[in-house]
Amino acid sequence: MFFGDKRTNAAFLSIISNAFLVGIKLVVGITTGAVSIISEAVHSGLDLTASLVAFFAVRQAAQPPDSKHAYGHGKFENISGSVEAILIIVAGVLIIREAGEKLFHPSAFGGLGIGMMVMLASAVVNFFISRYLMQVGKETDSMALQADALHLKTDVYTSLGVLAGLVLIKLTGLPILDPLVAIGVAIFILKAGFDLVLKSVAVLADIRLPEEDETKIRGILEAIVPRVVEYHNLRTRKSGSERHIDVHLVVSKHMPVGEAHRICDEVENAIASQLHNAYVVIHLEPCTVAHGPCPHAECQRKDGMRCR
Repeated sequence: MFFGDKRTNAAFLSIISNAFLVGIKLVVGITTGAVSIISEAVHSGLDLTASLVAFFAVRQAAQPPDSKHAYGHGKFENISGSVEAILIIVAGVLIIREAGEKLFHPSAFGGLGIGMMVMLASAVVNFFISRYLMQVGKETDSMALQADALHLKTDVYTSLGVLAGLVLIKLTGLPILDPLVAIGVAIFILKAGFDLVLKSVAVLADIRLPEEDETKIRGILEAIVPRVVEYHNLRTRKSGSERHIDVHLVVSKHMPVGEAHRICDEVENAIASQLHNAYVVIHLEPCTVAHGPCPHAECQRKDGMRCR
């Protein structure tokens, strides 16, 4: 498309899509006076802001480490996810406020046909865009894109909810259904926002990698144990799409530096082959009596099976 990075292209596509939907929903919502359509325009407007934040985040996260960010710029994606979550919650609150006023002062409105067409078109567009963003987000392990995809997926459901409300209003002639549907949309939005807040804050707080990832790491380390004494102090965390892993390896105190270095390279390469974007730091320690029997032949020959 326009940029070299796949994540940036996907984020830019989201901006174009949301900008188009905000415009058409606002025009139809104001023309018809339907608060449920206006609430969807507000939702898409905040999604547009979130898309801009995601676009900035993925561009920054793609930058290589520098003197101020020695560990890279991956956290920009996690910050983006938190900002997007807050925007979702703000959208939900605004919609409930607007719908509350309409609930006590319902008024008839026209243009139901065009409103239904806009909601259906919005659901279809967001369905395909969100699928694409989630695909790229998972492929590149981009939290910012996955958060943006979640927004658009939420838009699919809320657009279908508003469409169903408009159909019911057309069938029953009850305008009070309009704010009721809007409140239902808002509750759905708020739940998605709080879920995203929890996920974003967990990564910013350096929570460990998922159990599935750590199981792969431990399997690799345990496979290397016959050639070393043991491993300990395994620590993991995530920064954007980057996985940071550090561990202590205990080797025979008689092991040549070159051999110990080769073992570290093997461990790092094995982890990198199992986990995308993994950065491994290994601290080597010489064996002592505290580690018990040492499997290294040189230790067995010189120290009588035990490290001293």
